[in-house]
Parts: sequence; C-alpha cells; structure tokens
Amino acid sequence: MGFLLKGAETAAALTEKAKERALRLHQRGVEPTLAILRVGEREDDLAYERGAAKRCARAGVAVRSFALSKEAGQSELLALIGRLNDDPSVHGVLIMRPLPPQFDDSAVCRALSSQKDVDGITEGSMAGVYSGSQTGFAPCTAQACVELLKYHGIAITRRRAVVVGRSLVIGRPVAMLLLAENMTVTVCHTKTENLPVVCREADVLIVAAGKAGVLGAESVRPGQVVLDVGIHVGADNKLCGDVRTAEIEAIVQAVTPVPGGVGAVTASVLAAHVVTAAERQI
Repeated sequence: MGFLLKGAETAAALTEKAKERALRLHQRGVEPTLAILRVGEREDDLAYERGAAKRCARAGVAVRSFALSKEAGQSELLALIGRLNDDPSVHGVLIMRPLPPQFDDSAVCRALSSQKDVDGITEGSMAGVYSGSQTGFAPCTAQACVELLKYHGIAITRRRAVVVGRSLVIGRPVAMLLLAENMTVTVCHTKTENLPVVCREADVLIVAAGKAGVLGAESVRPGQVVLDVGIHVGADNKLCGDVRTAEIEAIVQAVTPVPGGVGAVTASVLAAHVVTAAERQI
C-alpha cells in the first residue's frame, strides 16, 4: 500500500527557511511585506487570506490587506494596484481571483508589476517561468508541487512526468518547472486520446484537470507518485480532489491527500516568494 504524501512537513521546512532569510532582512532594516488585494467577501477568498496571513506571520512576513467592495469598478482596482506598485514598502502583491464579472482580468494582471507578482499571474512572470530567468515568480501551487517532491526525496531527474491539465495557473507552469529539473514531461488533458494509457507511463503523475474524481485506478500503475492538485466539494459536502484516492492508494507508491497535500504547501511558497522579492528589491 502506498503512503500519503502530506504537505505539512514540506510547508514547515519552507517556512523555516523563509523565516531565516526574513530575519536577515529585518537586521538590515527591511520588513518583507505582502499586500493582499481582495474584491468582495467570497468565503473561499477570505479563508485563503486567513491561511496566507498566518503562514506569512510564521515566516516573518508582514501582511497588509486591501479590500474593495464587490461593486467596485475597474478604475478603482487599477488605481490601487498602481499605488502598490509604487510603494517601496510593499514587496509582493497577491490579487485574489477570480474577480467579479465587471473586471477585465487580463488588464488587471497586466497592471501588476512583475517584480511584485508573487503568484505568477503577469506575462512577465510567465515569461520568466518559460525562459528560466528570474523575472517574477512561478505560480505558487505549481512550485508547491516541485517543492513537495524534492522535500520527500522523490527521484525526478531523468524521470518521466505526465501533467493532466493545461491551465496557465498549474498545468503549463508546472511542466516548465519539471523540465528545468531535467524531467521528460508530457502535458495532456481530459480530451487526450487514451488518457489512462498516457498516465500509466508516468513516474510522477500530476493531476490538475479541474474536475472532481476524473482519474482512478485505470490511470495508474505500481511505483508511481501522484500529486492531486484539484480541490472540490463532493456530493457528500466533503473536500475531494481530481483523483479517486481510495481507488489508487493501494496501487501507487505515494499520493497526496486532499486536503492536506499540495495545497498545504502553497502558502509557504507564497511567503518565500515575498522574501525573495524583498531580497531582489534591495
């Protein structure tokens, strides 16, 4: 039977490293600071904001929250982003998305400085991920996948990865990050022909399809490591992922639980990105 690849230990280790670096910045008179920008009062946004603030506090990162009403307009939001871009005391900006329908999401992303884009939403950050440069940052969840594998000593160099999902948030950037680790990467999606066959070819299978329970026992083989990036509320009102975990945990080498897997690492990556942004800006 495989083991559950939990994220708590990875998150704690990343937070401790970020805290050490933040302390060195504090000694130089710099307080790494994250601005969280939220529109409206969506419960999932509020929950993530609370979790991010707690993790940042443990890492020695200050958090400032900026909330606009859900009726706010595009110009109001862009003006706030502009002020945060120009504020030297703010090192990273996290914009809670998706935004309400009256906003032009692409324009909002373009307005943010890539130097302060600690969650990889700007074109500058995406270019940095694809080119391997240090412009901006990778999306936190995509990087959390790599950090989880590394922390648990999962062999990845020269191994085969299959990523199910092609979004700019997880699928495509995590493929680029794995390529940078010298993995051979296949990116597929729910419309890929013979998807289970492709999935079984992987040493590391990352599932970010955005559909609850889309993969199960038919898509895995013994010896695989499976990272389930999905998170949904199931018919039983419990959280679940893109993988039918109960079917595969007796087959694979390891699988991340939902919740408590990749998602548990994401806020720690965010805090570390803010510290890095502060280091770069000085």
